[in-house]
Amino acid sequence: MIFDPGSGTTALNGTPAVATRAGFRLRGQSSSTFEKTPYRIEFWDNDDDDADYPVLGMPAQSDWVLRGPFPDKSLIREALVYDLGREMGLYAPRYRFVEFYRNTDATPVGDDDYMGVYMIVETIKNSKERLDLKQLDEDDLTLPKITGGYIWKFEWMAAEEPTLPCTGPAATCWNYLEVADPDPLQPEQADWLRGYLQQFHDVLRAPNFADPETGYRAYIEVGTFIDQMILNELSREMDAYIRSAYFYKDRDTKIFAGPLWDYDLTFGVGGFFQNDQTAGWQYQQIRQPVANDWFNQLMRDPAFVNEVRLRWQSLRRGLLSDASLRARIDALAAPLTNGAQRNFQRWPNLTSPMIGFFFTPTAPTWRGQVDYMRDWMLQRAAWLDSTAGWGGPTNTPPPTTAPPTTPPPTTPPPTTPPPTTPPPTTPPPPTTAPPPTTAPPGSACTATYSVTSQWPGGFQGEVRVTAGSAPISNWTVSWTFTNGQTVSQAWNATVTSQGASVTARNVAYNGALGPGASTSFGFLGSWNGTNGTPAVSCTAS
Repeated sequence: MIFDPGSGTTALNGTPAVATRAGFRLRGQSSSTFEKTPYRIEFWDNDDDDADYPVLGMPAQSDWVLRGPFPDKSLIREALVYDLGREMGLYAPRYRFVEFYRNTDATPVGDDDYMGVYMIVETIKNSKERLDLKQLDEDDLTLPKITGGYIWKFEWMAAEEPTLPCTGPAATCWNYLEVADPDPLQPEQADWLRGYLQQFHDVLRAPNFADPETGYRAYIEVGTFIDQMILNELSREMDAYIRSAYFYKDRDTKIFAGPLWDYDLTFGVGGFFQNDQTAGWQYQQIRQPVANDWFNQLMRDPAFVNEVRLRWQSLRRGLLSDASLRARIDALAAPLTNGAQRNFQRWPNLTSPMIGFFFTPTAPTWRGQVDYMRDWMLQRAAWLDSTAGWGGPTNTPPPTTAPPTTPPPTTPPPTTPPPTTPPPTTPPPPTTAPPPTTAPPGSACTATYSVTSQWPGGFQGEVRVTAGSAPISNWTVSWTFTNGQTVSQAWNATVTSQGASVTARNVAYNGALGPGASTSFGFLGSWNGTNGTPAVSCTAS
């Protein structure tokens, strides 16, 4: 039974929006061992056939997953990644937060059956309402039909049949590749897909692997790989690249990265292979035997690295800016306040350092857990902004990096939040922002001040600091507002104000810059009347 909250609350003595027979089973590798158990559910009719029902505003289907955030004590890590990915253009399943009761005896449903806050999530499948690819029938065994659509994933140490083998030296081959669709997979289809993937895999190791015409770009939609990598690195998902790592290929298209799946061991939760640290690369945490090293190979191409940097820096000025991330986290958390209290009464694990096999933060309140996740994420983003990450200068990409000519399969529209969910804080449409100003060049550092967004009474600013011809260890930027502006909040720098004078100093992770390298910090401010652009100065040591 599914009870639609409608006005924001509901009760078990209300009228269910859906009441149906269903089958359910445990799901997940490690998560199936948790007390707060995740389930795969399938709606059935009275003949035990699949029955499609809409769920809380999501399109009708029979197959769903109940995900119970457990090591993720913020409850929102996975939802956040799905939302970000969807807005970036990747395929991500729809979801809704629910409170779940599981009753397996003959007594009425009651408090003892309460299981806590869950997400009900669409499964990944090839269907019109989900990942809408061409359907491969059992007799589609020749060109062109045999070229798609396929969905496969890497499941390190856990892949189930049908799996595809790789040929070549074991040290450079993929492993644990499981085909999720079509089902059943015909031998001819398996051979065709394995051969196509083998060609791509071998090209990644060829001397001319980066050739724009005959190299890896002939096989993959590069933009989807870039966006998936950005989310994997920002979240530092413990099993990124090797488990629940999905890819798909439609008929007569290239390989797309995605759909996104399984992002609960993220943003400082997990602890294996250094994924709890805000510095370093997750894609370099290779486990043996290797599931796949496709991203490691792609990162050998300077053009690919440059495109990742360009995309990251662009996203940091909008969707992935600190201000946007803060607002999105607040919007996801707000409607869960009461449910979270009930969840942690049922599962009092907030201060437990280990949940199952995984290290977890020990903030004593749910709100403290949300704050930990937010702070970890912003520190991780700051490291990615550094010259060790994706900061620094970029080059204009060549024409071959233009958006793909073949669009990806239709993806679901963005998830519409329930009526009680406050929308992300978004400034009104911008008015004309003042042009950027740059401090006079010097031997130590220069700084460029710009307004990235402006609305009546408020604005968001960014200052980019660039080292001169010699490396620097610390920097200080200063300016004086001449139109009464004030700074209310800042990130990636320690900002102090005295009257109209503003001073910004680096924080621990972005003070050291190599020759010509750059970093940036941002701030929110207020203005009234005129938002003029001040002159800025930069000093360094």
